[in-house]
Amino acid sequence: MTEVLNGKVLAEQLQNQMRQEVAELAKDDIHPGLAVILVGDDPASQVYVRNKERAAQKIGLHSKVLRLPKTTTQMELLAEIEKLNSDEAFHGILVQLPLPAHINEAVVLDAIDPKKDVDGFHPMNLGNLFAGKPTMIPCTPAGIMEMLKAANIEIAGKNAVIIGRSNIVGKPMAHLLLAENATVTLTHSKTKNLSQVASQADILVVAIGRAAFVTKDFIKEGAVVVDVGINRNAEGKLIGDVAYPEVAPLCSYITPVPGGVGPMTITMLMKQTIEAAKRME
Repeated sequence: MTEVLNGKVLAEQLQNQMRQEVAELAKDDIHPGLAVILVGDDPASQVYVRNKERAAQKIGLHSKVLRLPKTTTQMELLAEIEKLNSDEAFHGILVQLPLPAHINEAVVLDAIDPKKDVDGFHPMNLGNLFAGKPTMIPCTPAGIMEMLKAANIEIAGKNAVIIGRSNIVGKPMAHLLLAENATVTLTHSKTKNLSQVASQADILVVAIGRAAFVTKDFIKEGAVVVDVGINRNAEGKLIGDVAYPEVAPLCSYITPVPGGVGPMTITMLMKQTIEAAKRME
């Protein structure tokens, strides 16, 4: 019987705990603050930022969204980041990606104070993760680890296969699973016999950005399948990178889309903002 890893329910539980923690911190005059910068009018980014705003308000974080026009120059954006770096009211800074084409994402992410980089994308934070000393971790892989642990899924000694090698999901996911003693294979669009490699996985994490790409041929019976993809099909319905109807019956656990990994990503962002505030006091 397949169990669904419901990220929405777990996120709700964790956010309720965080709300209590934030209320306790306020007694010691610690008020975690999150600043989000949105450049331009990308519709998906606007939805993500609204969701982050809602979660911050629910938990009781001090939050601010800086909405800048698409015409904002790189220098203007860097100046805003510098202001937030030195503003003690904010313990977390997040620049919503993607940025307009004329702005260099790497330069912008490097400009965020690593101690306030709650997205975990700064090279210093990625380096700490790879060295086994994580402080700020990319939120999607962090959320996936929380889901696996909450379901008491054993990781040590298991074969874990990741499809997708981005700095945001694939690479940090590999290091987090390695840290829990999984044997990790990191695959991508150029991997030969990809379905055959994936079918050896006890834990399969899919983040390739192609709708319903993973079919039943990729699945070992009883595998744990985590679907990070968010795509729209021809009818405009949100679907993942996994062909859920045919894959789900083969799994021991699977995440749905929507309601799986997404809510946990935002929850980890809130958690890291709270942790940053505690470290800075």
